[in-house]
Amino acid sequence: MIKITLRVWILIFTLLLAFLAIAPWQILEKGIVIKSIEKNSTAFDSGLKIGEIITSIDGKQIRSIQDYTKALEKFPTKEKTKLIITTKQQEYILLTNKTPEITVGEIAKTRIKLGLDLQGGSRALVKPEKKLSVSEIDDLIAVTSERLNVYGLTDIVIRPQSDLSGNNYMLIEIAGASPAELQELIAKQGKFEAKIGNETLFEGGKQDITSVCRRDASCSGIETCFEVSGGEACRFRFVIYLSEEAAKKHADITSKLGVNITEQGRYLDKKLDLYLDDNLVDSLFISEDLKGRVTTQIQIQGSGSGATRAQAIEDAEQSMQKLQTVLITGSLPYKLEIVKLDTISPILGKEFTRNLFILALIVFVIISIVLFIKYRKIKITSAVILTMFSEAFVTLGIAALISWNLDAPSIAGIIAGMGTGVNDQIVIIDESVSSKTESLKERIKRALFIIVGAFFTIIAAMLPLFGAGAGLLRGFAFTTIITVSIGILITRPAFADIIKKIVG
Repeated sequence: MIKITLRVWILIFTLLLAFLAIAPWQILEKGIVIKSIEKNSTAFDSGLKIGEIITSIDGKQIRSIQDYTKALEKFPTKEKTKLIITTKQQEYILLTNKTPEITVGEIAKTRIKLGLDLQGGSRALVKPEKKLSVSEIDDLIAVTSERLNVYGLTDIVIRPQSDLSGNNYMLIEIAGASPAELQELIAKQGKFEAKIGNETLFEGGKQDITSVCRRDASCSGIETCFEVSGGEACRFRFVIYLSEEAAKKHADITSKLGVNITEQGRYLDKKLDLYLDDNLVDSLFISEDLKGRVTTQIQIQGSGSGATRAQAIEDAEQSMQKLQTVLITGSLPYKLEIVKLDTISPILGKEFTRNLFILALIVFVIISIVLFIKYRKIKITSAVILTMFSEAFVTLGIAALISWNLDAPSIAGIIAGMGTGVNDQIVIIDESVSSKTESLKERIKRALFIIVGAFFTIIAAMLPLFGAGAGLLRGFAFTTIITVSIGILITRPAFADIIKKIVG
C-alpha cells in the first residue's frame, strides 16, 4: 500500500477547496438571470431585482433565453395585460402592454468571471484633466459608477489604475456596450437636479450644495428598523447644507405646497425628486417643518428593505451612500480624456476561448510526448501533467473566490506559470534520476533550492507589471504570481514526494 505524505494531502485538500470555489454544480440551476432593469419601468416598479433567476412566466417554465422570448411573443398588446413572472425568490405581477424592459442572460455555469476579452464589450482607459489623489479618484469612480448604473448598463467594471509615473486613471469596462456609446457616456459631465414638481430647487455641485454629511454619526446614519410585509425595512437620514440662494428658493417653492398626513408623519403634498441627466433617481418626502422656511440645513431621509434585518441595513446603507454621492456632485467633477478605447466582439471572445482550448490540448500532447521520450516512464509523465493542471485549477479557484475577471492577459499569466511549473518539475526529475553519490533526499533538496531562487526572480520581474501600462498588464502579473506561488508552496513539494516514490 502506497503511503500518502502530508504534502500530497495538502495538495488534494487545496484542489477540493478550488473545486468548491469554482462551484461547478451551478450547471444544475434552471432558468435565466436578470442582467439589467430599465429605470422607472413597469418591471422596475414591480420590485424585480438584478441577479434574480426567472424560472417561469405565466406558468410556463423558463429554462433558456429562447423559452423567455417565446413566453413574451404576445407583446406588444393594445391593452395592458397581467404578466406573472416567477423567480427563485418570489412571484411578481406586472400590468403591461409591452415586453418587460429587462435584459436577461444565461446562468453562469461556474463562479469564474470572464473579462472583456472573452465576453465582448468596450474598454476605456480614462485620464482626468488634472492629477488626482487616491481619495479624489475614489469619488470620481463612485460618481461615474452611479451615472452608468442610471443608464441601465450592466456588467460594469470600474477600477483605479496608475502608471509608473504616478498618474492616476480609471479603467472602465462595460460588457455589451459599443465604443460610441461608452465614449458618449464618459465624455458628458452630466447634470444633477432636485425638483419639486416642475421647479428646480437646487443643482448638484458646490454652487447650491455646500456640504453633505457623510461618515459622521451625529448627522448621518441608520435611524430605525421595523417589520414590513415580507421582511424588514430600515430608515436612514443624513443632512445636506444649501447655499443661501438655494435656501431662499427652497422657502419660496415649499411655501406654496399643502400638507399630507401619513402613517410615517406629516409631509408636504409634493416630493423632492432627484434627477441625474434627466433620469429620475429617487423621490423623497419633505417634512412639514420645512414649509416656507429659509434654511440652509435639510435632512434627507430614505429607506432600504430586505428579508432580514441585516439585509435591510445593508440595503439602506447602500441607498444612503448612493444618494450622498449623487448630491455631492451629480455631474462628473472633472473633465475626462479617453486615453485608450478598445472594443471586443463577443464572437471574437468565443473564438479566442475555443482556440485557447485547442492550443492547450496541443501543448498537452507535445509535453506528454517529449517527457515520455526523455524519461521512458509513463508514471513520471503522468505526474508532471497532473501537477501542471493542478496548478492551473487552483489558480482558477482563487480567481473565482476573489471574483477576479479572467481576461486574455490573465490566461497568458496562467499559461506562463504552468510553463514555469513544468520547467521546475524537470529540474526535480533530473536531480532525482542523476547518478550522483548523494542520497535521493539530498538531490531533491538541492532541486527545490534552485526552484526557490527562480521563484523570487519571477516575483521580482512581475511586480513592476502591476503599474506598467496603467495596469493593463496587471492580470498577467497577478495570475503569474499566483500560479508560481501555488507551485512553490503546494505543488512542487507534493511533486517532490511523488517523484521520491516513483524513483525510489
